[in-house]
Amino acid sequence: MAAEKSSSMKIGIGDALIVVDVQNDFLPGGSLAVPRGDEIIEVLNHYIAVFSTRNLPVFATRDWHPLHHVSFREQGGPWPPHCVAGTVGAAFAFGLRLPASVRVVSKGTTAEQDAYSGFAGTDLDAQLHAASVRRVFVGGLATDYCVLNTVSDALAKGLETFLLEDAVRAVDVSAGDGARALAQMRARGAWPVTREAIDA
Repeated sequence: MAAEKSSSMKIGIGDALIVVDVQNDFLPGGSLAVPRGDEIIEVLNHYIAVFSTRNLPVFATRDWHPLHHVSFREQGGPWPPHCVAGTVGAAFAFGLRLPASVRVVSKGTTAEQDAYSGFAGTDLDAQLHAASVRRVFVGGLATDYCVLNTVSDALAKGLETFLLEDAVRAVDVSAGDGARALAQMRARGAWPVTREAIDA
């Protein structure tokens, strides 16, 4: 299990921020709302500002589904229709202050294949490698699905991975899913941090 990092961290060259799926359909009122998902927006804006002011890369993943995606209930999947490409529901949260330089990574773009991880079927790994990224800081929605899978894949690819624990929220389809996902990520080697630990 991952040990605790020091109370203050320096952010610099080789670091990148990954904002996972902070889209309207995953916020309260959306078609697949994550409870209290809107609470992380201002926290993420803090992290975005820290990385942007240092000219460090900010990535934003998004579900970008075709109309009849395999994950939708009408197609036998587990979820209601959500984040259909080009719709308001698929747009990033209105209050999320992504920089003009943000690198958007679209996933789940074909009808036949689902993708919880930001690495699944995308060029995120190639982009991180091209930018000489060695450490990633990950927050967003939802803890027990797309954050868990993105963090797990980042670790599997050898990236030192920091979980922004104050900038995630869980779906909790089954009670405790979010807490179990947090424990899994820590056990796999992710370092839990909060904004107080990030050198601003």
